[in-house]
Amino acid sequence: MITTPEGGAAKPAVLFLCTHNAGRSQMATGFFKHLAGDRADVYSGGSEPADQINPAAIAAMAEKGIDIAAEQPKRWTMDMLEAVDVVIMMGCGDSCPVVPGRRYEDWVLPDPAGQALDAIRPIRDQIEQRVRNLLGRMGVGTPLAGDPRGTTTPST
Repeated sequence: MITTPEGGAAKPAVLFLCTHNAGRSQMATGFFKHLAGDRADVYSGGSEPADQINPAAIAAMAEKGIDIAAEQPKRWTMDMLEAVDVVIMMGCGDSCPVVPGRRYEDWVLPDPAGQALDAIRPIRDQIEQRVRNLLGRMGVGTPLAGDPRGTTTPST
């Protein structure tokens, strides 16, 4: 966990990276924000950002009650990298930056670019499960799937 200038522990933080920052990383960011709330920070970026979020990814997330339509693909920055504990690479290969002292994970997932909604749903569902698992490993409890009360799993 990154520390604050005062020496205290900051909230855990993650950066989701993919090439275009228009599909996988945006869905992961949407799930992370939804599940972690203000208990953790999240960033996303791409090495070659697209002009817009994949409309089918927006529709797939809307089915889960998560609105990513207002997001905009953006280029990753050194400030993002320096602010996080964990970097999740999602298909950006050698164009993903590597900074010492950060934990890196490579999530191999199909690229939803150009795919129909039916093809994106399984990718979305894999991302949701991986984000839930990541939050658990980061010590951030997550709402139980389908629980409208927002009950959280233990963060042990």
